[in-house]
This record gives sequence, C-alpha cells and structure tokens, in this order.
Amino acid sequence: MNVSGLFQVPWSDYQSDLIDALWRTVSYTVVSFVGAVLLGLAVALLRLSKAWPARAVAALYTEVFKNIPLLAIIFLAYFGLASAGLRLDVFTAGCLSLVVFYAAYLSEIFRSAISGVHAGQTEAGEALGLGKAGIFGHVILPQAVRLALPGTNTMLVDLLKSTSLLVTISAAELMSEGRLITSATFRALEVYLVISAVYFALCYPLSQLLLLLERKVRAGVPLSPWRRRRVRAAHVLLAADLGAGADRKEATV
Repeated sequence: MNVSGLFQVPWSDYQSDLIDALWRTVSYTVVSFVGAVLLGLAVALLRLSKAWPARAVAALYTEVFKNIPLLAIIFLAYFGLASAGLRLDVFTAGCLSLVVFYAAYLSEIFRSAISGVHAGQTEAGEALGLGKAGIFGHVILPQAVRLALPGTNTMLVDLLKSTSLLVTISAAELMSEGRLITSATFRALEVYLVISAVYFALCYPLSQLLLLLERKVRAGVPLSPWRRRRVRAAHVLLAADLGAGADRKEATV
C-alpha cells in the first residue's frame, strides 16, 4: 500500500467549508449541552419532589429517553414531527434531539449528586435561618456540583462526539462535510481519517481541561471572582483575629 497516495485531497479547497462545519459542530454542542443541563436539573428536582405525580412523570421521561437510541430520536425529531405537520429546521431538530437524550442521563447524575449531600447540611441551613431556595442555592447546590462534575464532564465530551450522528439529517457539521468531500474526491479513507483527527483535536483537550477543572473543584479552589474575593476577605479577617489574640496574650503576660 502506497502511504503517500493517501494524501491527495486538495484540502485548501475545502478549508472554509471545514471551518464552517467546525463552528456548526461547536454550536450544536454548546446549545445542546446548556439545554440538557437545564432540563436535566429540572427533571432531577422532579424526581426528588414529594409529590408522586411529579416523580412518576420524571421517572417515565428518564426511562424512555435512556432506552431509545439517539439516532431514533434524531429521526423522530426531524422526519417524524414533519410527517405530523410540525416541521423543524435542521439546527433545531438536531439540538432538540441531543437535549432530550442527554438530559435523561444528566438528570440521573444530578439526582444522585443532590441526594448525596448529607441531610445535616439542610438542617444547618435551617438553623441559619435560610429558606428552601437559599438552602438549595447556597448549601446544597455547590456541594452537589462537586459530586456531579465527573459524570457531567463525561456527558459533555460524549455529546460532542454524538453530534456526528447528525450527518443523517445533513446538519452541515463535521461529519456531513466529510461526506460531501468524500463524494467529490472519492478519497474516503483520507477524508475520514482527517475528520477523525479533527474530532480528536476537539475532544482530547476538552477532556483534559475538564479534568483539570474537576481537580481544582475537588481541591476547593474558588473558581469565580466573587468566591475568590470572599476567600481573601475571610483570610484577612482570620489573620486579624489571630493577631489580636496574640496581642491580648502578650498584654496579659
């Protein structure tokens, strides 16, 4: 096999199309992940609700979409709804498919993380006079985020790779562009090797950055500027209290 014969596609002719496809892939990933996180959190809260109808609806949603292939959901969103009179554009159908599919998995991750926070934390919040919303936002949620981060990070990378399935509805993402280039050049091996390399160049750095973020959160490093200011202020107050205590001890001696 002549290895040099693999590299005969005029990639410069397709550079702008590949860049557009790359941005389209990133757009699908960002929009779908944000939607999946919001929907997944809502479903998780319904699963933890005291009202059994809410728990039943959330459990039904989770079990249905966890046990249907993503490709079938994509076909239902794009072709199935159109046959019923509700025609969605490719971007909307693609994002909707990814959102409802990954929200089912994220809801289980979030539910497990929220349930994993010790009940004593809620009691401590109540002792401080916080309401239910305050306890959830300031006590439960920050701790649940730490627990949910590993699984959530895995879902993000998996969602990015799953955008390749949108080739079935010609979503103009990377895999769709690869199919068009293959049709024009008949160099399937070379084209899909390059497309695979592009996916690797996207997914590997992302996974490493998410792993670094996970380690920082696990180590208790404040990530937001607001949290960093509060930590610095706490350190200043602690140092002042220690200094005042030392001065009082010297004065008594």
